[in-house]
Amino acid sequence: MNKAESKLIEVRVPQLPESVADATLSAWHKKPGELVRRDENLVDLETDKVVLEIPSPEGGVLSRILKSDGETVVSDEVIAVIEPRRIAAVAAPPAEAAEPAPTPPAAAPEPEEGPLSPAVRRLLAEHGLSPDQITGTGRNGRITKEDVLQYIAERESAAAPEQAAGGTPPDPMATVHATPQERSERRTPMTRLRARIAERLLQAQQSTASLTTFNEVNMHAVMELRRRYREQFEARHGVKLGMMSFFVKASIEALRRFPVVNAFIEGQDIVYHDYCDIGIAVSAPRGLVVPVLRDAQRMSFADIERGIAEFGRKARDGSLSIDELMGGTFTISNGGIFGSLLSTPILNPPQSAILGMHKIEDRPVVEDGEIRIRPMMYLALTYDHRLIDGREAVQFLATIKECLEDPARLLLEV
Repeated sequence: MNKAESKLIEVRVPQLPESVADATLSAWHKKPGELVRRDENLVDLETDKVVLEIPSPEGGVLSRILKSDGETVVSDEVIAVIEPRRIAAVAAPPAEAAEPAPTPPAAAPEPEEGPLSPAVRRLLAEHGLSPDQITGTGRNGRITKEDVLQYIAERESAAAPEQAAGGTPPDPMATVHATPQERSERRTPMTRLRARIAERLLQAQQSTASLTTFNEVNMHAVMELRRRYREQFEARHGVKLGMMSFFVKASIEALRRFPVVNAFIEGQDIVYHDYCDIGIAVSAPRGLVVPVLRDAQRMSFADIERGIAEFGRKARDGSLSIDELMGGTFTISNGGIFGSLLSTPILNPPQSAILGMHKIEDRPVVEDGEIRIRPMMYLALTYDHRLIDGREAVQFLATIKECLEDPARLLLEV
């Protein structure tokens, strides 16, 4: 080994944004003495917004771990040391291994389909699974969390008939714990993300004068437009035409007419935005996250749909970056995908308003003096009454209703 190879390499915490003071080491994936490859994930770093992966800067041997799981770290702090090795020395098998040797338990490489997300690795470790047991359905064959959950469900379903037919008897202790009389409880620490969500929700309730106004929208025109042009849209743009792009476009038009809804309070000042950074609330395995569509006022329907689809994929894989979750001037939350008929969304400070979408349900409505069945949705706008008057909030929501019930308004901006 030459002098350049013998120099130890420090593994440091990446530079965190100014709004993130520190982070927690969630889980090391390598132990001291194990071989690592360049860019292989060494440890998961959990902030109050996302889980980040810290890759190995070089290939070699993980010499020392200076910070353990659960410890708090800051930007540029040294958390481990690597003794560099040539890639060939890391990857090549021993030359003297003429006879078959047992497979080392911890040296199995990751599957060809690409790096695993933190959520997937945790599931695999919890259930004692290997990545090569599971077929990935994600991009380029990537294994997703849903793939692992599906595999576990199928395995349990297959095991049930075997036990019923006289196979492996059930664990008697499991039977004891499953009795109705047993009253068990578990205590686990909150993740940084969940703790941050709790803190921000409480802050929103305590530091703003929140009020909610409601309306309902007839979704017949939007659904008919989607039905007529769905296939052509997907063929041309390579993405499905969903509902959310209509709501983003309608919100942008309403924000243009009522710019105070797109503003926020900072000290004794009101900060107005001449752009629309729209946050899209997404339910991720670790909690609710709000990635942001930057300059949404410049985006087409196809651009919006692509952006939202990409956010959904990254939220499931745990690969959203901190930058994608920063900022935002207005938020849209869709509780309807979970079956919510009506709810009151909570503000996402420092923003001054949030739009809540809900379940579409057929209801009788009066049109031209006749009763017809139409797909109706309740809308909710929660706003900070310190900044936004009730008149503006009601007219803002009415504008969204008008744009959705007559989608041509979105194209003509009328």
